[in-house]
Amino acid sequence: MTQRVLVVDDDETVSDVICRYLERAGYRVDHVGDGALALTAVARQAPHLVVLDLMLPGVSGLQVCRELRARPDNLPIIMLTALGDEADRILGLQLGADDYLTKPFSPRELVLRVGSVLRRASGEPPTGRSEVLTDDGLVLRTGPRKAHLDGTELALTLREFDLLAHFLRQPSQVFTRAELLRRVWGWDFGDHSTVTVHVRRLREKIEVDAAAPRRIVTVWGVGYRYDPADA
Repeated sequence: MTQRVLVVDDDETVSDVICRYLERAGYRVDHVGDGALALTAVARQAPHLVVLDLMLPGVSGLQVCRELRARPDNLPIIMLTALGDEADRILGLQLGADDYLTKPFSPRELVLRVGSVLRRASGEPPTGRSEVLTDDGLVLRTGPRKAHLDGTELALTLREFDLLAHFLRQPSQVFTRAELLRRVWGWDFGDHSTVTVHVRRLREKIEVDAAAPRRIVTVWGVGYRYDPADA
């Protein structure tokens, strides 16, 4: 089945290039130029992924991201942000965007990011095999990409799931933000605040008290460590 990508950007030059590169890569591509049309298109066309510019007329990209994350289908989102919009980028990640690119960017890199996110969304486990990872009521099944805590299913984004799976595979090991960015995101460079935001979101979903985390702890001056219950 051909996967469908919705491109949301009001810059006709940029969106034309994005659409052509994605079409050449084999995706079915739709394009809209504002936030309100984006929400309508998602409801009508059921895309597999949204490429979302944050600077949109009318309904902002951040509001679109917020509304899409309120849906139960966990639709993958790749944000496009301007070079100086760090605060908006961080807020977009906090709202649950799966990935981002900063303008100007290589359209080839965008195609690679789209493919990477869609592979994760399809349930293809990063290790090439299906696993069940557990700790103190927390259960992750990497094949169907399902996570439960004390029997209740967790609503994790793609990157949140991958980050938690990485921690569970290597408990009690300290990772720097740069290491997590490389191992979970596959980026050799990038904004380390991406990791910080995703750790914060994970804590809100798996910790009894996110302000005093027991599972994902901060190792000051270094990074993060997952402490299993039996440690």
